[in-house]
Amino acid sequence: MRPNAVPYFFLGLAAVLAVSAVALLFIRYDTPKPTLAELHKKPASEAFVEPAPIKKLNETMPPETPDEFLKDLGSGLSVINPTDLLVQIAKVLENGDIESVSKLIGKRALDTENLAKLTALIAEDTFRIRKPGGIVEIGEIELNRAARWALELEDREFGRDRILFELLSEGGKWRIDKLILPPGTGDLIPKAILADSLGIADAFLQAVLKQDFEFARDFVDTVSVSDTKIAALCILFEEGDFHMRSAKPLRVMFKRADTVGYLAHVVTADHQHNAEFTLNLRQLSTASNWLVTEINLDGLLADYANRVAGGDVYYSPFVKNPTGGETLALYFGFDEDFINNRNRRQLEIVAAILKSDPNKKITISGHTDALGTAVYNDRLSSKRADTVHDFLTASGVPTEQISTIAEGASQPRRPNVTQTGEDNPDGRRTNRRTEIYLDF
Repeated sequence: MRPNAVPYFFLGLAAVLAVSAVALLFIRYDTPKPTLAELHKKPASEAFVEPAPIKKLNETMPPETPDEFLKDLGSGLSVINPTDLLVQIAKVLENGDIESVSKLIGKRALDTENLAKLTALIAEDTFRIRKPGGIVEIGEIELNRAARWALELEDREFGRDRILFELLSEGGKWRIDKLILPPGTGDLIPKAILADSLGIADAFLQAVLKQDFEFARDFVDTVSVSDTKIAALCILFEEGDFHMRSAKPLRVMFKRADTVGYLAHVVTADHQHNAEFTLNLRQLSTASNWLVTEINLDGLLADYANRVAGGDVYYSPFVKNPTGGETLALYFGFDEDFINNRNRRQLEIVAAILKSDPNKKITISGHTDALGTAVYNDRLSSKRADTVHDFLTASGVPTEQISTIAEGASQPRRPNVTQTGEDNPDGRRTNRRTEIYLDF
């Protein structure tokens, strides 16, 4: 190339580039923008795609056979906090998304029968999980390793109102190990959906919470657990306004082949007071025959004394009878023989127990402190026993189920005077009472 031609070459190149830029600019502004519909036709990597709508039951089942579907599920979701897993399961269940809930549960807990039952259950028009508080921890199966949870359903009869999940901890994370669905509408409802030790303990406590003495009694060994103790637990739950604590309500204390001990945690409705008591269960003859064989109420009685009786541990609704056995006790003010509000609720529970079975009989003994003459105290103790008798008969209990005894001041629970001979007001307070012996 000649030296004089170089400037002309670069000038020509610059002109070509300028023309190209103008052409591209014209094309950019002249070309119409794509519509939203056209964007949605592009692959997800090139354009935003709205999330798919929630699947309905008739759309959610995969085209594979149930066996193929279950085989491909995987082991289910593992989480650090079991509540997180139950929250996700509850959400997709209410959305009717059987495919998603199956993936959360995993193939270990699902088989074709459970899959079919679960699909039918959530297809019901009335299927709803109770709100608030529909996610419930029932208790431990094995200390820090296995636990049972429930989703509680609204507007369903007792026994068909829970979906049970057994969770297993592996490597610090929890996943579903077993799924237990409620009986169908045509199936017989067992007294306890699961008849293992935890199932029986839970069923017993649910009956106590509902003040259902007869139902609670079905889960105890009546040889070793008295009716008085069951009634006392109903009264303590009622007066203490207790329900089972949400976190670890039943904790395993020990577990042997035929005996299990649980620590039961309860809390008041306002969550201001906690208490605990223990339950022991024993497997008697068959694998499905676990029964409560021991109830230690010391923790509940201590809470009752602190909150209701001003710290007086003797001022208890559940006492040892001086002549042997256990009785329910109702306390009276000085020289009083009328029923107060606390005694009224206790007697309502006793009345319900007696009306449930005409063969049940009770003995009411009236007592006083040592102030006053023997004649006066005998008369006052008789009035106290008669007051309780009259309340029960007015509540519908036949009079032939009730016997009364006037004991006067002859059977004090605590000394009426101190060791130095001075008056003992606290002792006298616990001696002004009636005792109800459940002679079942």
